[in-house]
Formats: sequence, C-alpha cells, structure tokens
Amino acid sequence: MILKKKTKPKTATDADDRPPTPATDDPPRSHPPHPDPPSGSSTPFNITERDADINLSLPGDAFDVVVRAKIAVELACPGTVSCADILAVAARDLVTMMGGPYYSVPLGRRDGTLPLPTMTISQIIDVFGSRGFSVQEMVALTGAHTIGFSHCKEFTAAIYNYSRAEQSDPEYSPRYEAGLRNACADFEKNPTLSVFNDIMTPNKFDNAYFQNLPKGLGLLKSDHALFNDPRTRPYVDLYANDQSKFFYAFARAMEKLSVYGIQTGRKGEIRRRCDEFN
Repeated sequence: MILKKKTKPKTATDADDRPPTPATDDPPRSHPPHPDPPSGSSTPFNITERDADINLSLPGDAFDVVVRAKIAVELACPGTVSCADILAVAARDLVTMMGGPYYSVPLGRRDGTLPLPTMTISQIIDVFGSRGFSVQEMVALTGAHTIGFSHCKEFTAAIYNYSRAEQSDPEYSPRYEAGLRNACADFEKNPTLSVFNDIMTPNKFDNAYFQNLPKGLGLLKSDHALFNDPRTRPYVDLYANDQSKFFYAFARAMEKLSVYGIQTGRKGEIRRRCDEFN
C-alpha cells in the first residue's frame, strides 16, 4: 500500500518487508492547502517561502507554529530573534522528536531567502562541494528524506509515459511504481497530492531511507541516482548498514549547514513577522 500524506501518517505494515502493494480501498488524498497568507506576505519582487509553489499544500498549522513562536519572542525581546533561527531550531527539534539525533544549532543568523533547485546528482555534488561540503556530508544530509513527503508533480515524469519503451522508470520496484501511479492518479486536477518520501517508516527518523534504495523504493530521481552513482553508493551502503554512523554524520553535517552562509550583523534583517517581509 502506498502511504499517502495525511494529517497523522500511517506506518507500513508489511510483515515481510516487501514493497507495499497499491492502495485499492483508499482513494488518493491530499492535505488541504494552507490558508491564504496575510495581505502583503509576498511582493512582485519577492516571494516568501510560504507562498512558494512547492509549499502551497503544506498545512497551515505548520506555518502557524512558527508565527506563534515569533510573536512570543517579539513580545519578550523585539527585533532580536530571526525567523531563520526559529526555523533552524524547529527543524532540529522535529528531527529529535521523530527519533533522530540531537545536534547544536548556533543562533544569531538573520533572515534571507532559500532557493529550491531541481538538480542531477552531479549538480548536487558540485553545489555542495562549492560550499565546502564533501560527498559524504551531502549523502548524510539527503538522509533527511527519511521523513517528509513530496508532491506527485515532482516525480510523475518517472511514472507516466517515461519513454517510448517503458511506461515508468525501471528503477522503481514494480509494486511500488503501481502504487505511486494509483496514489497520484488525479495529480493534474489536484496539485496538492503527495506521498511520503520513506514509505516503510514515514513517521520515524531512521536509516530506512537508505535501506529502501536498493529495493527500488526511492521516490525521486535523485534518490535513485544516489544509489547508482559510484561516488555516493559507498555512503548509502554505510548508512543503510549502520544507523548510528548515519545519525552521527547527519548531526555533524547539519551543524555545519546551519552556519553556512548565514547573514549576521547588518546583513539581512530581523523580520517582525515570519509570514511577511518587513
């Protein structure tokens, strides 16, 4: 059964660890889009993260948690704590709450913007490398795909009309591919449809993401490439076989990432609200 994103994710129940079968008794569902952001959130020149196309189906309460945290700190110490710091701490706490490692989050960053590129494995390696991150650190960070979800439109090119010879990308397990096709059948009418990145343990931060890849259970094209590329495969195997090594590497890489390119001092700004620009 393909696990579709819901308010309270279900856990895979296949006793023999085989890929889930397609869902036939449960129609594809989607999370309702978050409410329209307050007037003035985005401008013709700047799009907030909340208004970014890829974030439009995120539940409103996720944003509201950040908004409420920002209001609380603004009441206590106005213009001091950035939204970037709040998001960095919230991400760390979520990983920990779901069973992942705890890591330090240095504070003091200021607010900026985040790009969301779609890249090949070589491009990903180059981008991380240009910022001082090794291939191993990049693979460890990609392990964050053990939680969360992806919108169907991000991978439908791989499951519908993939090529003249094949309907879907042969990298997928056949049962998994059939389940994805069923779960995303209405994606053109409902762009908020999405599925979990890790169908085996979607609500637990663990190393199952890496264990899924050799079974054809990677969701995205970059997931498949991570397993097939000789530059990244050794680290996929390492983390699939040893969760403690994955946790250690992930925590250290997240600490390094959390301080890369941050804006401090007079650069950037401290937003008064996290759902709109100053």
